[in-house]
Amino acid sequence: MVYWIQKKNRVVTKKRLIMKIGVIGSGNIGGNLGKHWAKAGHEVLFTSRHPEQLNDLVREAGENSKAVSLDEAWEANADVYLLATPFQAIDQLSEVYAGEYGGKILIDATNPYPERDGEMAQEVRDSNRNASEYTAMKFNTAKTTKAFNTIHAEHIKERAFREIDKLAIPFAAQDEESKQVTQKLIEDIGFDSVYVGELKDTQIMDPDQKLYGKSVSKSDLQSII
Repeated sequence: MVYWIQKKNRVVTKKRLIMKIGVIGSGNIGGNLGKHWAKAGHEVLFTSRHPEQLNDLVREAGENSKAVSLDEAWEANADVYLLATPFQAIDQLSEVYAGEYGGKILIDATNPYPERDGEMAQEVRDSNRNASEYTAMKFNTAKTTKAFNTIHAEHIKERAFREIDKLAIPFAAQDEESKQVTQKLIEDIGFDSVYVGELKDTQIMDPDQKLYGKSVSKSDLQSII
């Protein structure tokens, strides 16, 4: 983990460079982010109900990754979990694994699409609660952050590890530790990070809102906010 401690106008940084990351949902978003994090040196656990189906993904990701079941991923006591499943899976996952994610950093990359996720997604979009607040309510003992849900999936795949012409990833967090860790994981794979605030401020990241679908530079993203 990475901790920042403010003391007498100095920032004392204590780093653990390698994090164990459980990727819950190994499709376009989770699969590509996991490959990037493995390339950056982190230990990545790709998950599936049938881990053997992820052999090609693990080969592409390299020696810092492996495929495990959902049970094994939660039992692995990872430092961070990326939630990159369809939105409709949130209720079941949060209930089945309720004893496993307490105090863990959970990066929520999901989006509610009623045409795919059904009535529960429509209810969230029609309510006064934004999508990340719903996730945080369900995973109520985790430290939920929001990131990677606004950028096009192909740009996550193709635009990582850039030295110039970097794309920016907006994110939000509940506390300082989860904020710093999420920022680090964004920047470790060559994207710029833009902090938009707490989870209550993330409506602008939801589908059809101002930041959704924007694959732009840091300065352009900040001008939209």
